[in-house]
Amino acid sequence: MWAYSSSSCLVTSFRFSRPNRHRYKSEASAPRSHQNGDDKERKKKVIIVGAGWACLASAHHLTKQGFDTTLLHDGSFPAEEVSVRGFWNPYKNIFSLIDELGIQPFTKLTRSALYTTEGLEVEFPIYRDLPRLPTPFGALLYTQFLRLSLVDRLTSVPLLAPIIDFDNTDNAWKRYDAMTARELFRLFGCSARLYQKVLKPLLQVGLFAPAEQCSAAATLGILYYYLLAHQQNFDVLWCRGTVTEKIFTPWLESIKTKGCRYLENKRLTDFIIDEDSGHILGVVCGQETYEADAVVLAVGVSSLQSTIMSSSVLQSREDFLNVLNLSTIDVVSVKVWLDRKVEIPNASNVCSGFDDLTAWTFLDLNSIYDEYEGAPTTVLEAEFYFAKQLLPLKDEQIVVKLMSYLSRCMKEFEEAKVLQQIVTRLPESATHFFPGSYKYMMRGSTSFPNLFLAGDWVVTRHGSWSKEKAYVTGLEAANRVVDYLEEGDFARILPVEDDEPHIETLREFNRRINETTAQIPLAEFFM
Repeated sequence: MWAYSSSSCLVTSFRFSRPNRHRYKSEASAPRSHQNGDDKERKKKVIIVGAGWACLASAHHLTKQGFDTTLLHDGSFPAEEVSVRGFWNPYKNIFSLIDELGIQPFTKLTRSALYTTEGLEVEFPIYRDLPRLPTPFGALLYTQFLRLSLVDRLTSVPLLAPIIDFDNTDNAWKRYDAMTARELFRLFGCSARLYQKVLKPLLQVGLFAPAEQCSAAATLGILYYYLLAHQQNFDVLWCRGTVTEKIFTPWLESIKTKGCRYLENKRLTDFIIDEDSGHILGVVCGQETYEADAVVLAVGVSSLQSTIMSSSVLQSREDFLNVLNLSTIDVVSVKVWLDRKVEIPNASNVCSGFDDLTAWTFLDLNSIYDEYEGAPTTVLEAEFYFAKQLLPLKDEQIVVKLMSYLSRCMKEFEEAKVLQQIVTRLPESATHFFPGSYKYMMRGSTSFPNLFLAGDWVVTRHGSWSKEKAYVTGLEAANRVVDYLEEGDFARILPVEDDEPHIETLREFNRRINETTAQIPLAEFFM
């Protein structure tokens, strides 16, 4: 984390169109001011800060609406945030974007598997190829549980009660957020084997943390979105190369062609504010400043926390100070080239139980990436989540651990030798939805009238998760800019698919019960 004193990012004078600008005093030289346009025919200026799905979504729409947009990134090129890997069936808005860009980055639908220390535990079919059943019967009947008894599987049925009760409203989040996922599963009678062999590993690669450290509200949201809302929701596509190469590069070029400026290595450190109105007038990046009529912060939790620590402007607002209470998760990515061809039955694989904390995934890149199709050797990529204990290890130690784990999943890996390796450490890279975290999460609108937020951690009622949520909140932030500046058209955001009729009926019945219960005297007396 970076920390700066507020006196290192100060402003002495600017030519802003709005009066009463906030002035700072500093011993350092005044930052350079970037006007970003021709004052004779001045377009409204929008600064977008970030580098992933949310940032590019905002820049894409606002540039199309004719705003003078500048995209600031603290690195050298946009990169995908750490999120649930793959592109799942509910990602309607991302799929719509791909169609608009006219690119074809995806594989066909693939099967997935789950391994424990006992070997192959679960295989997930391509659900849309099977007759559609009312939820949750497709997930229960079509998923191939190799070691889990029918009795164990049936203990998941009572989970429908909290899933129906959790309708993604503010009240629902507050009801369930203080509870851990483990407490949730125990309260509703899940068997120990169902929890250990299926629910716990799936949750840890979905929310990146052990179940006892995950919010029950986030757990219900992610389980419903990916697994239980509709039978085909767990169907997944993969990018035929890196997301940066196949999607972000052509997308960014399209945005730049339409007039957006993309500036690299610009780390946001503070803001210029009109003290009278509370409006943001510009952003500060070290010794440079950029004026703005509106600003979108499309960054992760750790990046925003770093900015708050350096920004006297953000430190003046409680909603931003609360963000400092949020936490993040460390991830380690390992890519290896092996000396032989290992036939991996499924393209994507979830693994759990190999130690007490870490869950991990591995992808068969030979069947996903164009680059490795038909290669005589095996290339795979693994990701370890909640992996702080791996960060200080040498690359070779991490690779040895990976190969040991792989050989316990499939014996074919026992004799394989690593020819080449790339280990990437990603500290504080994923959002931690810990119990009680909801009250610290921010909404898309902030206490500054023209400063908006986007990202997969920002509260939204859309119902999506991971990269689709990041993309949607980016469009929502763009719509807030359009509304605030009173120019341009709103972005069209596709809603998640409606609940199936029987689920909607049960939810309506549950809402009526909750409304009736709330009217009972002393209803709020008990926890």
